[in-house]
Amino acid sequence: MADPKGFLNHEREIAKTRPVEERVKDWNEVYQPGSLLPIISKQASRCMDCGIPFCHNGCPLGNLIPEWNDYAYREDWTEASERLHATNNFPEFTGRLCPAPCEAACVLGINQPPVTIKNVEVSIIDKAWDNGDVTPQPPERLSGKTVAVIGSGPAGLAAAQQLTRAGHTVAVYERADRIGGLLRYGIPEFKMEKRHINRRIEQMRAEGTKFRTEVEIGRDIDAKKLRKRYDAVVIAAGATTSRDLPVPGRELNGIHFAMEYLPLANKVQEGDLTVAPITAEGKHVVVIGGGDTGADCVGTAHRQGPASVTQLEIMPQPGEERNANQPWPTFPMLYKVTSAHEEGGERVYSVSTTHFEGDEDGNVQWLHLTEVEFKDGRPTPKPGTERKIPAQLVTLAMGFTGTDRENGLVEQFGLELDERGNVARDADFATNVPGVYVAGDAGRGQSLIVWAIAEGRSAAKGVDRFLTGVSALPAPIKPTDRALTV
Repeated sequence: MADPKGFLNHEREIAKTRPVEERVKDWNEVYQPGSLLPIISKQASRCMDCGIPFCHNGCPLGNLIPEWNDYAYREDWTEASERLHATNNFPEFTGRLCPAPCEAACVLGINQPPVTIKNVEVSIIDKAWDNGDVTPQPPERLSGKTVAVIGSGPAGLAAAQQLTRAGHTVAVYERADRIGGLLRYGIPEFKMEKRHINRRIEQMRAEGTKFRTEVEIGRDIDAKKLRKRYDAVVIAAGATTSRDLPVPGRELNGIHFAMEYLPLANKVQEGDLTVAPITAEGKHVVVIGGGDTGADCVGTAHRQGPASVTQLEIMPQPGEERNANQPWPTFPMLYKVTSAHEEGGERVYSVSTTHFEGDEDGNVQWLHLTEVEFKDGRPTPKPGTERKIPAQLVTLAMGFTGTDRENGLVEQFGLELDERGNVARDADFATNVPGVYVAGDAGRGQSLIVWAIAEGRSAAKGVDRFLTGVSALPAPIKPTDRALTV
């Protein structure tokens, strides 16, 4: 145990962010560099080393949180990194992007602010990179088996790294021009600088993983031909079909899916574009959707110089404390102020868009909305609450409905889908097609990065067993496992 009285002697303290007026002028990560290390040992000491560490249950990866908290407290960064990597291929991703269900399940959180698990995690991995503790781990021998991984998001990368280290020859196919999936083009630079992805890719290359960019399975290569070329295939193509908003005026110029808007800003940061073709500069911006993707749109708009930013959410505003029907250790729906919200803009809850209004040139100018109340679980318009707000750029960030069906991948493989439109799989993450497996959002549906990595690791075990008959790879979750909710 780190410090038996740590949780009594030290209050929760999180990473400091840079001043708003400074960070909105650039695209660097919002946190002050080096602000965590001076405080992280004390924060790690708040871990109680519980007899039953519920943080393990909150995290689908089964991260050994009390163990690496203890090493972080003692500033033994090498051992902390070893324990961290024992369950997580990419802790620098989760330490920056995961909403930390482990903290919601922290036993200390019953009556105090929980341990800053996420901050400890990112401190350990950043220190490990600085110290040279993160090195390639190539296999001792090759199996002679080949695997194709479709998609290079967190699920695909985790599956690829696990299978490469098991001795198989793995090629990752990505339809974009760079590896990373939504990590690369869906997550803004200010949330995670892409250098973190780049050095992981170099580690994986050194281990033997091959990468094929600008190749879309289903369009550029027939899925059946790919299956014949490889001994096994892992589909980790994500749930990239955006949920639309079919209301009058949707066809107007200036209304875009979030995943049409966000990648262009990232393309500018990669040096591919000088100015994003879709920009918030000088415009009244409305973001429809109150989740993390919506917050990413808000933060991106702030950095492009908008006239105003408004974020709409159909659900009521959550409270700042747990509701009685969301008890510990479940993940509660709480009012969350992200770094993007700190930077300005207005958040409007319990409203629904009725239609858009444009100018004579077909450009959106106004968004008409109404307040709603929920009756029998359904949003019902409240009479007399209709109004309109200026909207010259609208981004739809209302989530995703399933994997891409337009590129032919599902049909060419002959994959069966479940009742929600996700690729169906058995207990080993295998689809109905022999030798074809599915991991991540393509099989689970829209979920969190930590679940994607857990799925990639678990699917890798199924593939390894299929190829060799046995497998020593870990499988932290089953396809049917779900988050701790009520």
